[in-house]
Amino acid sequence: MNYCKLPAGVQDILPRECRILTDLKTRLQQKFTACGFQPVLPAALEYYDSYARIRNAVPQEQMFKLTDTDGKLLVLRPDMTLSISRIAATRQGLDHARLCYFADKWELQCGGDLTSREIFQAGVECLGEEGAFSDAQAIAFAAECLKEAGLREFIIDVGHVGYFSGISEECGLSEREAELLRSYVDAKDGLNAERLLEKAGAGKGLRNAILALPTLFGGAEVLDRAAELASNSRSAAAIEHLKRVSALLAEMGYDKCVCFDLGTVKRLSYYSGIVFSGLVKEVGSPLLSGGRYDFLADDFGKHIPAVGFAMGLKRILIALERQGTLPSERKPDVVVCAAGAEAAGYRTFLALASSGRNVSLSPVCGAEEADRLKAEGYTVIYEEGKA
Repeated sequence: MNYCKLPAGVQDILPRECRILTDLKTRLQQKFTACGFQPVLPAALEYYDSYARIRNAVPQEQMFKLTDTDGKLLVLRPDMTLSISRIAATRQGLDHARLCYFADKWELQCGGDLTSREIFQAGVECLGEEGAFSDAQAIAFAAECLKEAGLREFIIDVGHVGYFSGISEECGLSEREAELLRSYVDAKDGLNAERLLEKAGAGKGLRNAILALPTLFGGAEVLDRAAELASNSRSAAAIEHLKRVSALLAEMGYDKCVCFDLGTVKRLSYYSGIVFSGLVKEVGSPLLSGGRYDFLADDFGKHIPAVGFAMGLKRILIALERQGTLPSERKPDVVVCAAGAEAAGYRTFLALASSGRNVSLSPVCGAEEADRLKAEGYTVIYEEGKA
């Protein structure tokens, strides 16, 4: 075995990328703080049962597991939103709060075309908030965060789990069958979706409604078409809610960067209402993902309606690079060449750094190297602080 290599799905972050990630985190943190979000950092290690023995369980094959000294099974944090829900339900005063975080989550399985098992995320959670305006505000803030990250020509793809849930209930599907159908619809697998519906005895109109889901994509006009395809009360309520959110987003000036997609069907037990993703054409997976999850905290003993989203920071860097907007390498304002006068050079270096200058110290740089750096446009200080 080559012990110099890393396991699949993880990687080292080298200086340039680390600097860009740090700058991105700083800009987003300033955005979060300015908009009233308070930082929180959940524990990286939690009990296995906190994720496997709840209604909204994380599949055990997706979690990194290890054994504590007392024999109890632990996991590396596999989901930030569940961690936030646990904190909110078990810590007094956090059931009505706006929280933000920068943290890793770990997924044992790799998924999508950007395979990673250690995922660095930034996210916000609005706890104790309900209604169309709360959802519209979360979507609008997601757009603002993507702008703050430096992305251009992105789209926020918006759906609602209630639309699909209403149709699957009308088909008479069991919870297991509905989840299987959801996976087919999400994968755009119309053949297996139709077979499942036929086996369940769903009528032609309901089958057509399900099979039409991938085509229900576009502007607010899509919502009228969706309303015509499904007549059950739950689907109708979902469409009415999306129409209210759409109107609010238009008033707020975000209609140009939002589209509606009723074919976006995320895991049913997790989300309870609106769902959304941030997309760019240069990357085949979402850079941002979120939605409403009113019943997650119930798993930890308290009902707290909530909406939020998470951003994959490494994916954002990939998108910035492909869009040609990745920040260039930062060069020092001043180079201190200290060959033969190291102590004096260090004092000069420290004084400049303390004043806020971006300075580099080279204890082996002599007169010849100093002249070369000057010719390249650097400001150079050489020998005991003399220019």
